[in-house]
Amino acid sequence: MNQEFVNNLFDVKGKVALITGATGALGKAISIGYGLAGMKVFVTGRSDIKCKEICAKLEAQGIECGYSAGDPAVEKDVIRIVKDAVAKFGEINVLLTAAGYNHPQPIVEQELTEWKKIMDSDVQGTWLFCKYAGKQMIEQGKGGKVILVSSARSKMGMANYTGYCTAKAGIDLMAQALACEWTAKYKINVNTINPTVFRSDLTEWMFDPESAVYKNFLRRLPVGRLGEPEDFIGPCIFLASCASDFMTGANVATEGGYWAN
Repeated sequence: MNQEFVNNLFDVKGKVALITGATGALGKAISIGYGLAGMKVFVTGRSDIKCKEICAKLEAQGIECGYSAGDPAVEKDVIRIVKDAVAKFGEINVLLTAAGYNHPQPIVEQELTEWKKIMDSDVQGTWLFCKYAGKQMIEQGKGGKVILVSSARSKMGMANYTGYCTAKAGIDLMAQALACEWTAKYKINVNTINPTVFRSDLTEWMFDPESAVYKNFLRRLPVGRLGEPEDFIGPCIFLASCASDFMTGANVATEGGYWAN
């Protein structure tokens, strides 16, 4: 061990990251965080307009950025997005999958089409990006880092969440299976982060300190507050860096202690 080794542990400068779901609160925060840490960022989401806006915001901060819009659950879109990322930056070193969808509903009321939409958005989309971005990393022969955004709900059931809990549990196991498949052979580490509730357009209503929902969540969170998108930048930089080289197949608790309570 020497000073250079320690100094470079968390250095991600120059790495190329492909980030799905970059138009959402979490994906956008990670895109900015990665870029400010010196990474080249390629963002994707379903909306071309939103992807273009995010990329322009990153470029205004001096971040090298590219984008390509598409549906993460559609194979031909994923193939095109991965090719576009490689055409822009020459390689992919980090994949972070933040795309997802949820529609809480009692199982007896939920239509099969809605359940399949959750599974397609969360599981199939993640699987497709792992398949094609992973293939690119394998062909490059330089290893890589894959970070799958799961949820605290992957290991804790909740009423009306039969779709979401099932999907996120699948993502946890997908990471563990890919760790067995890729890490020793190709030096590609695969881990998940497992957030609890964090602030977004969809969850803003839950942040009212006077609401019963907010107070109930606080009873379950040893950290004493709900999450912010920026809370996940540190863990994602760690998982993209050589500091996490000995970690693979892990479901990283980024849930404010929710699993501990």
